[in-house]
Amino acid sequence: MEAHLQQYYHTRVALAQHEVQRAQSLALDICMEIQGFLHGRHPDMPLGEMSLGGSLLDDLQVVSADHACLLVPLQSCLTKSPKSSIYNNIRYLVGGYLSSEAVVNMFSKTIMETINWPSISSTMDCLVRPVLGGPDLRLEIRPGHEKERAQSSDQPLFISMLPLLREGDVVLTAQPELTSPWVNAWHLSLYPWETQRLAQLDAADAGCRRQTLKILKAACRLNPALRPLEAAPLANLILHLSDSESSWSQISLDVRFQQCIVELIGYLEQGALHSYFKPAVNLLSGLSEDQVDQMGFMLYCAVSEPEILLI
Repeated sequence: MEAHLQQYYHTRVALAQHEVQRAQSLALDICMEIQGFLHGRHPDMPLGEMSLGGSLLDDLQVVSADHACLLVPLQSCLTKSPKSSIYNNIRYLVGGYLSSEAVVNMFSKTIMETINWPSISSTMDCLVRPVLGGPDLRLEIRPGHEKERAQSSDQPLFISMLPLLREGDVVLTAQPELTSPWVNAWHLSLYPWETQRLAQLDAADAGCRRQTLKILKAACRLNPALRPLEAAPLANLILHLSDSESSWSQISLDVRFQQCIVELIGYLEQGALHSYFKPAVNLLSGLSEDQVDQMGFMLYCAVSEPEILLI
């Protein structure tokens, strides 16, 4: 089983370095274009320096380097400035509160609907276009000239822009799809804490927690029944398990992988997997009864035959 897991990791899970570098380079090129546009057209907008974030940066992306995240930090938007910035006092505020939905709508109009994307596509020698109609700020990139794109089987790269507020190690993100119907609400992102904790634990004992997480992520992504399971529940599953299991050496990879399957079944039966850093949050609350049933059946089969998850 251990050999099978290692083979699966290296052939299906882990990304080629050149693929990661290409996706990061495209994302950073887009970042520079957007930031240059905003600084030129909207110098009063209270923005910090945009940067690359998320799983592509943290070596936690699996199967394909097909998505990236650009972090768009807002600089203390509630602070009154001598100029009484129009962005601070009007565009972001609803009922006297900083509104995440208003922020996303403003960025959608300012960036997605205003930037000359054909011109940027020509400059970057690839097709860049906004993905409109969804709740998030997302761009699609397809490489090469039109003729090359028609003949290419390459997956497009999707880049999400994530407006956020940062205070110390606390990150609040503007994601209305997670906070609806409350238009003023901001989402407390636990991803930085989870990622940092996993890295710290592995660094302390040369553990395989992050490798286990990536294998689980790939297995869920490639298995239709498990696809609704996102990265956050899997990361928190491993964090909880790390509190009770101290041995995470490479030779324990197969044991921990099978243990994760059993633990996940238990959480599905309970209907709850609580966040490691915020126990009031149930990370399984968004799953339907039918999805839980399908996942449970697949995982029950994998208890006696874990290889079915590694196809």
